[in-house]
Amino acid sequence: MSSTRHCFGAAACLAALTAAAADPPAAAPSPVACGAEATVTRDYTFFVMGNRAGFQTVCVLRDGSREVKFAYNDRGRGPALTSRIALDVHGVPISVATAGNDYFGSPIAERFAVADGNATWKSKVEAGSRRIGEPAFYLSQSGVPDESGLLTRALRNAPHHRMPLLPQGEAELTQLTEIEASAGGQSRRVTLYAITGLGFQPTNVWLDEDGDTFAILDGFSSLVRAGWEPAVEALRDEQNRKDALRRAELARQLRRMPTSPLVIQHANLFEAESGRMRGGTTVIVSQNRITAVGPDGSLAIPPGAERIDASGRALLPGLWDMHTHPDLDDGALFLAAGITSIRDMAAEADKPQRLRVFDTGEALGPRVTFAGIIDGRGPFQAPTQVLVSNESEARAAVQAMAEAGLPMVKIYSSVDPQLVPVIVDEARRHGMRVGGHVPAFMTAEQAVRAGYDEIQHMNMLFLNFLFDEVKDTRTPARFTAVAERAPDIDLRSERVQRFLALLKERKVTIDPTLGAFEALFTDRPGQVSAVYAAVADRMPVLVRRGFLEGGLPVPEGSDARYRAAFRAMQQMLMALRRAGIPFVAGTDAMAGFSLARELELYVQAGVPAAEVLRIATLEAARLAGRGNELGSIAPGKLADMIIVDGDPSLNISDVRRLRMVVKDGTLLDPDALCRSLGIRPLN
Repeated sequence: MSSTRHCFGAAACLAALTAAAADPPAAAPSPVACGAEATVTRDYTFFVMGNRAGFQTVCVLRDGSREVKFAYNDRGRGPALTSRIALDVHGVPISVATAGNDYFGSPIAERFAVADGNATWKSKVEAGSRRIGEPAFYLSQSGVPDESGLLTRALRNAPHHRMPLLPQGEAELTQLTEIEASAGGQSRRVTLYAITGLGFQPTNVWLDEDGDTFAILDGFSSLVRAGWEPAVEALRDEQNRKDALRRAELARQLRRMPTSPLVIQHANLFEAESGRMRGGTTVIVSQNRITAVGPDGSLAIPPGAERIDASGRALLPGLWDMHTHPDLDDGALFLAAGITSIRDMAAEADKPQRLRVFDTGEALGPRVTFAGIIDGRGPFQAPTQVLVSNESEARAAVQAMAEAGLPMVKIYSSVDPQLVPVIVDEARRHGMRVGGHVPAFMTAEQAVRAGYDEIQHMNMLFLNFLFDEVKDTRTPARFTAVAERAPDIDLRSERVQRFLALLKERKVTIDPTLGAFEALFTDRPGQVSAVYAAVADRMPVLVRRGFLEGGLPVPEGSDARYRAAFRAMQQMLMALRRAGIPFVAGTDAMAGFSLARELELYVQAGVPAAEVLRIATLEAARLAGRGNELGSIAPGKLADMIIVDGDPSLNISDVRRLRMVVKDGTLLDPDALCRSLGIRPLN
């Protein structure tokens, strides 16, 4: 995302908001100076979604080793690391020692060393050793950004620009472009490189004329040499241009629009309206619309039609993920998991235009509906530039979202509770829904009475009953207090039942994101995350390694309690269902491959699989205001469908057995999508 906010109409009134957002939050860590033994110092500024959030300082010491200090604040969370790195003549680490804390505050003490051709490592998730006969680059589990720059430089000098990685994998480097960066009357020639082999997409790194890290930019954060911050926009524009060319080529290779009508025959069709499977069904598609649906043999097949035999397979409407934070490179991941529509739950006014390439076919991706985000300023502010402190700012922010076509306003945790009725009032004037987190110093009941249409995240419901103990929910207490206390809350109590009755009366929808809490409460370092266990072995090696990270730090003796807290969340889901309160399927997790686990958790809780499928298709489309065109397979609707092996209406996990994706009438092979992302295909 560009660090410059693009305004539309009344959004120009938000110039003061944008300027204020450029100031660092009060708790953004300040740079730490190098010691006297440093011969070279390089300082970097770290931004999160355009807001300055932290720093990196590289201290090159007299013996040639480097000490790297890195820290940032993201809503009261964030790492604080010091890493000592020694390099060999190839620029490859021969020792790494990193200490500090990770994003959630867990202590870090990671070590790597090479001695006599033997590499050994130990991190919070793994320990191992390997005999190495050629240079191999160790990528830390809990590393500093400087490692990406060092890897880029090492690959630049390596034979064929390729090098094995430790603990496993291989990286390859491609030079993309060079530009002149300018700031403060200075200019430098900088080069953009792309590293493949680290994740789903290439990792972009900018090096300067001396081969040192100049900038690392992605969709969430920006790291740039201190003093060169004004150059970020030009760097990002050039990087975006190169990324757009890559995405367009991928779309050209993988999308196929039939040149004649498409006929899917012998399918077991999931009727989203009734929640039943209908066997022996034919569906006819012309361009991007469904033109006919009926029993096999009952429809006139257009001459020259392309036929697909779906015998023994299920034909479903495309799935929806109703809580995502997509970037352009996430599009293929959603499609590879059968998700043809999503809701972006933290959009700014320029986001619809940037993601429009998913609809034009310039990039692979799902349909997107948007919820704009608003937060208050302070040390726990969300990573957004839409920050408000008074009524006029709040109304201007909502008006800008309305003019950009965003149908919903998401309120975040630092918003002043007194501004919630103001935001609701302005949203109602524009026909927009309102939901989000429950702000600090406010209860969920108060938010509902103030006009919330939705509440995002299941922990917000439990915090309603912990308000006497936890009023400031901007901090990680909004997780840890629920992990400790949720098992004590009697869901059959009069207090809980009154609250559920209020939710039903006010027609509030819940977005539980259970998978996110399963990961937070039950994942443990060194064990594959339960959310991704079914797909972990198919993922790129470094992505799989990330699944070992673990969740919240668990106090001694609290393991069983944290697990019980997650079970309480599943019990709350069933209490919502019994009370007739609707909920949507959203993940707030890794794009694409986290949705299947979300659906499985609903079934584990006791929701019938067919009902879960309906929630993830037709009910999602209706809530997003697209039920007349999407969410079911019927004549006149847009052709968004998936074919899977098995019967997900009986076994929800069969949604993972994806065989074909149809999005807007175009055909996509999920195996080819996976291969393009470095994911091992299903077969």
